[in-house]
Amino acid sequence: MIKNVHGNTVDLLGEDIVSGRYAVGAALPPEPMLCETLGVSRTVIREAVKSLVAKGLLVTGPKLGTRVLPEEHWNWFDPDVVVWQSKIGFTREFLRDLQELRRVVEPAAVRLAAERATAADITNIEEAYAGMKAAIELGGDYVTHDLRFHQGLLRACHNRMVIHMSKALGALLRTAFELSTMRPDGPSHSLPLHREVMDAVIARAPAKAERAILVLIDGAGEDIDAVLNSRRKLPSLALPAPRLKARPPAAAAKPPAPTR
Repeated sequence: MIKNVHGNTVDLLGEDIVSGRYAVGAALPPEPMLCETLGVSRTVIREAVKSLVAKGLLVTGPKLGTRVLPEEHWNWFDPDVVVWQSKIGFTREFLRDLQELRRVVEPAAVRLAAERATAADITNIEEAYAGMKAAIELGGDYVTHDLRFHQGLLRACHNRMVIHMSKALGALLRTAFELSTMRPDGPSHSLPLHREVMDAVIARAPAKAERAILVLIDGAGEDIDAVLNSRRKLPSLALPAPRLKARPPAAAAKPPAPTR
């Protein structure tokens, strides 16, 4: 997505804050210095600061100036904040928090989905699953279909608060899916687990659906741990998500050797 001057300025300042260039409690440089550094007007700087205050990264006040807030104040449901963190690299604490959030929210939502999903909900989930399967077999964008699958489950619970949360969770879920696909054969191993969740929802089996989504979430956690343990540097995400390569065709079966 192409951003305007305001959006680019918010990104530049946000990345600097998340990366630690401006320490917690430190004041941002004076407006004239930021204007010169970023090549924008004072109006743009002021509007960018307002956006970062709304995202929980900054605080402003009389005699206080504009200062950086600790991470616990940041809005981690804001896609911009997640993207800035993704460019720098994810800490184990961040990924642990993400996995715990999924274990709290998704099982309860999927249990409700198995009770309340409409025919349209089921069709949406089935189409997402088909897209994941095609991406594995033919190559393509697996993560977008994976995200559609999980957000479809959240919407299928027909709880207005969970549905609203699913929109905010989008960037966090995408983070988990992109990391888990970094493991070789990760998508191929998780596809049958997705199928078990979908089948349980279709069968109106709430307890089975809840167990299946927990197995899926824990499997994704194992994939992420494997990625972390295989790298010296914390993983960062590319935008857009990498596409899977087509699965090589199975070798043609050789005819049996003639018997003597």
